[in-house]
Amino acid sequence: MARTKRGRRVYRAGEWGRNRVRVFPDPKSGIMQVEWREGGRKLRRSLRHRDWARAKKQADEIAAGIAEPVAADAEPEPLALKTLFEIYGEEVTPTKAKGSRKYDRATMRMFLRFFGSHRKAATLSQRDWDRFIRARRAGKAGRSGKPAADRTIQQDLKLLLAILNWAARSRDEEGRFLLESNPLRGLKAPSEKNPTRVVLTQAEYEALLRVAGEVEWRFRVALVLAHETGHRIGAIRQLRWSDIDLDSRMIRWRGEHEKTGYEHRTPITAIAQAVLVEARRHNPGIGDAPVMPAPKDPFACMSRSLARDWWTKAERRAGLDPRWGRGWHSLRRKFASDLMDLPLKVLCDLGGWKTAQTVLKCYQRPDEDRLRKALETYRGGGSGSPNPLQLERIIGEDRTHESRKSNGPG
Repeated sequence: MARTKRGRRVYRAGEWGRNRVRVFPDPKSGIMQVEWREGGRKLRRSLRHRDWARAKKQADEIAAGIAEPVAADAEPEPLALKTLFEIYGEEVTPTKAKGSRKYDRATMRMFLRFFGSHRKAATLSQRDWDRFIRARRAGKAGRSGKPAADRTIQQDLKLLLAILNWAARSRDEEGRFLLESNPLRGLKAPSEKNPTRVVLTQAEYEALLRVAGEVEWRFRVALVLAHETGHRIGAIRQLRWSDIDLDSRMIRWRGEHEKTGYEHRTPITAIAQAVLVEARRHNPGIGDAPVMPAPKDPFACMSRSLARDWWTKAERRAGLDPRWGRGWHSLRRKFASDLMDLPLKVLCDLGGWKTAQTVLKCYQRPDEDRLRKALETYRGGGSGSPNPLQLERIIGEDRTHESRKSNGPG
């Protein structure tokens, strides 16, 4: 009787000593292998694909004598989405940061539920693209069952395009491309025309800072570090004492905790150093002990949900009206906007951004005072613009000229 062995992926068909056939993936390449006995010798061949369901079916057919172990010149079957996602998940996803790995797996499962695991990747079309967008907006495609915003849909489709592009550049062990081309190439994902990107004001930050100690010492440490370093809360809450050098006033930001996977070191301000000293008084750990441990587990870092809950609690205590988009990331935008006068390369290195385009497009927001100051500098800084007295004379001359034209010659 056919069965799958526990602990590793092995499928057996046929009877021992008569027509036993075994299929399993190669541990390095993932290509399915078939093994059988012939004339007392054990033989093994490659099935030249990674489709587990197809390999089991082939094993049953070989054991029943209705198929040869290897069809040498057989055309490979079109690549199914499930197989493509498995290959990408084994070869590309592990190279990404922890949050990106989690997102990849969840999103690929969503696509398989929507398009079907046996759907051939090469057959995806504009209709599938549009159908997914409609379903995602209506809350019929995501796991939560809630309607998704255009920005979320755009992120999902960018991953799908990245996987298909990767497949069109990657070859199998026979030298063939996994996909001849990306069937969705050139299609445009929806985008928000005016995305809400809130920048925390200085007054709001000071209000939160005043009540931070009443909320939790970990919240106070995280709040100050987010303001002083401009880094994401995901990287801040996972800091460990081995990442901190208080004497040199430096922090190492691990790539595994950065959204972009970018590992780097940055100097810190005296304020950030002081709050880290305060954290050490509360939690005198060494080595890889977390700077801000979970309240119930001193060996684990504080969770994302706990950081979010403390933020909400601090807003209430500070008397701030609830505002969508005002959260930990608004501090990152404040950092980029406050340091707008720095060279972009320096700002990117300090905040952990990989590209200046991201900073310009998504993070920097000049406030009214900065805009007014820039305009006053432009008008009074030798730009060649007339002063108020000159401007009044020019306007008066224009009015006289218009009056003469309307009255005619005379």
